[in-house]
Amino acid sequence: MAIKPSDQESEIKRFNRSFRHALSGLKYAVSYERNFQIELVVAFFVVVLIKIFEIKSWEAVVLVLMIMWVLITELTNTVVERVVDILKPRIHPYAKLIKDIMAAVVLISSVMAAVVGIIIFYPYFRRLLEEGVRTLF
Repeated sequence: MAIKPSDQESEIKRFNRSFRHALSGLKYAVSYERNFQIELVVAFFVVVLIKIFEIKSWEAVVLVLMIMWVLITELTNTVVERVVDILKPRIHPYAKLIKDIMAAVVLISSVMAAVVGIIIFYPYFRRLLEEGVRTLF
Protein backbone atom coordinates (compact mmCIF):
# COMPACT_ATOMS: atom_id res chain seq x y z
CA MET A 1 0.00 0.00 0.00
CA ALA A 2 1.42 3.37 -1.02
CA ILE A 3 1.79 6.14 1.51
CA LYS A 4 -0.21 9.22 0.63
CA PRO A 5 1.77 12.51 0.61
CA SER A 6 -0.27 13.82 3.55
CA ASP A 7 0.46 10.64 5.56
CA GLN A 8 4.13 10.87 4.67
CA GLU A 9 4.25 14.49 5.81
CA SER A 10 2.60 13.64 9.10
CA GLU A 11 5.12 10.79 9.59
CA ILE A 12 7.96 13.26 9.10
CA LYS A 13 6.35 15.69 11.55
CA ARG A 14 5.89 12.91 14.13
CA PHE A 15 9.51 11.86 13.69
CA ASN A 16 10.70 15.46 14.10
CA ARG A 17 8.55 15.89 17.21
CA SER A 18 9.92 12.65 18.69
CA PHE A 19 13.46 13.77 17.92
CA ARG A 20 12.86 17.14 19.63
CA HIS A 21 11.49 15.36 22.72
CA ALA A 22 14.59 13.14 22.82
CA LEU A 23 16.87 16.18 22.55
CA SER A 24 14.89 17.88 25.30
CA GLY A 25 15.45 14.90 27.59
CA LEU A 26 19.14 14.86 26.75
CA LYS A 27 19.38 18.61 27.40
CA TYR A 28 17.76 18.09 30.81
CA ALA A 29 20.25 15.36 31.74
CA VAL A 30 23.22 17.44 30.57
CA SER A 31 21.95 20.52 32.42
CA TYR A 32 20.76 19.05 35.73
CA GLU A 33 22.09 15.54 36.31
CA ARG A 34 25.49 15.80 38.04
CA ASN A 35 26.44 12.17 37.48
CA PHE A 36 25.55 12.41 33.79
CA GLN A 37 27.75 15.50 33.53
CA ILE A 38 30.65 13.67 35.19
CA GLU A 39 30.18 10.70 32.87
CA LEU A 40 30.24 13.03 29.85
CA VAL A 41 33.54 14.53 31.03
CA VAL A 42 35.01 11.03 31.46
CA ALA A 43 33.68 10.10 28.01
CA PHE A 44 35.35 13.18 26.52
CA PHE A 45 38.72 12.19 28.02
CA VAL A 46 38.33 8.61 26.79
CA VAL A 47 37.69 9.89 23.26
CA VAL A 48 40.75 12.16 23.53
CA LEU A 49 42.85 9.16 24.63
CA ILE A 50 41.48 7.13 21.72
CA LYS A 51 42.79 9.83 19.37
CA ILE A 52 46.13 10.35 21.16
CA PHE A 53 46.98 6.65 21.31
CA GLU A 54 45.50 5.91 17.88
CA ILE A 55 43.56 3.02 19.37
CA LYS A 56 42.65 0.16 17.04
CA SER A 57 39.21 0.49 15.46
CA TRP A 58 37.68 -2.48 17.28
CA GLU A 59 39.02 -1.21 20.62
CA ALA A 60 37.59 2.24 19.94
CA VAL A 61 34.21 0.69 19.12
CA VAL A 62 34.25 -1.27 22.39
CA LEU A 63 35.15 1.87 24.36
CA VAL A 64 32.40 3.92 22.69
CA LEU A 65 29.89 1.13 23.37
CA MET A 66 30.93 1.15 27.04
CA ILE A 67 30.50 4.92 27.17
CA MET A 68 27.03 4.65 25.65
CA TRP A 69 26.10 1.81 28.02
CA VAL A 70 27.00 3.91 31.08
CA LEU A 71 25.10 6.94 29.74
CA ILE A 72 22.04 4.80 28.95
CA THR A 73 22.02 3.24 32.42
CA GLU A 74 22.38 6.70 33.98
CA LEU A 75 19.43 8.03 31.97
CA THR A 76 17.39 4.96 32.92
CA ASN A 77 18.28 5.54 36.57
CA THR A 78 17.13 9.16 36.26
CA VAL A 79 13.78 8.09 34.80
CA VAL A 80 13.17 5.51 37.53
CA GLU A 81 14.11 8.03 40.24
CA ARG A 82 11.66 10.59 38.82
CA VAL A 83 8.85 8.02 38.64
CA VAL A 84 9.49 6.95 42.24
CA ASP A 85 9.57 10.64 43.29
CA ILE A 86 6.17 11.18 41.63
CA LEU A 87 4.75 8.30 43.64
CA LYS A 88 6.27 9.49 46.94
CA PRO A 89 3.01 10.77 48.46
CA ARG A 90 1.89 7.14 48.42
CA ILE A 91 5.37 5.92 49.30
CA HIS A 92 5.90 2.22 49.34
CA PRO A 93 8.64 0.55 51.37
CA TYR A 94 10.17 -0.58 48.07
CA ALA A 95 10.64 3.00 46.82
CA LYS A 96 14.08 3.35 48.42
CA LEU A 97 14.99 -0.17 47.37
CA ILE A 98 14.08 0.58 43.75
CA LYS A 99 16.31 3.67 43.76
CA ASP A 100 19.13 1.74 45.41
CA ILE A 101 18.91 -1.07 42.85
CA MET A 102 19.01 1.40 39.97
CA ALA A 103 22.05 3.08 41.53
CA ALA A 104 23.64 -0.38 41.68
CA VAL A 105 22.90 -0.88 37.98
CA VAL A 106 24.76 2.34 37.17
CA LEU A 107 27.61 1.39 39.50
CA ILE A 108 28.01 -2.05 37.92
CA SER A 109 27.92 -0.63 34.39
CA SER A 110 30.47 2.04 35.35
CA VAL A 111 32.80 -0.52 36.94
CA MET A 112 32.43 -2.76 33.90
CA ALA A 113 33.29 0.16 31.59
CA ALA A 114 36.28 1.08 33.75
CA VAL A 115 37.60 -2.49 33.70
CA VAL A 116 37.20 -2.70 29.92
CA GLY A 117 38.91 0.69 29.59
CA ILE A 118 41.83 -0.42 31.77
CA ILE A 119 42.23 -3.64 29.78
CA ILE A 120 42.23 -1.75 26.47
CA PHE A 121 44.39 1.21 27.53
CA TYR A 122 46.92 -0.73 29.63
CA PRO A 123 49.25 -1.71 26.75
CA TYR A 124 49.20 1.84 25.40
CA PHE A 125 50.08 3.38 28.77
CA ARG A 126 52.72 0.70 29.37
CA ARG A 127 54.34 1.50 26.02
CA LEU A 128 54.19 5.20 26.86
CA LEU A 129 55.98 4.61 30.18
CA GLU A 130 58.58 2.32 28.62
CA GLU A 131 59.36 4.34 25.52
CA GLY A 132 58.47 7.83 26.64
CA VAL A 133 56.23 10.53 25.26
CA ARG A 134 58.15 10.66 21.93
CA THR A 135 56.31 7.49 20.83
CA LEU A 136 53.04 9.41 20.71
CA PHE A 137 54.19 11.91 18.11
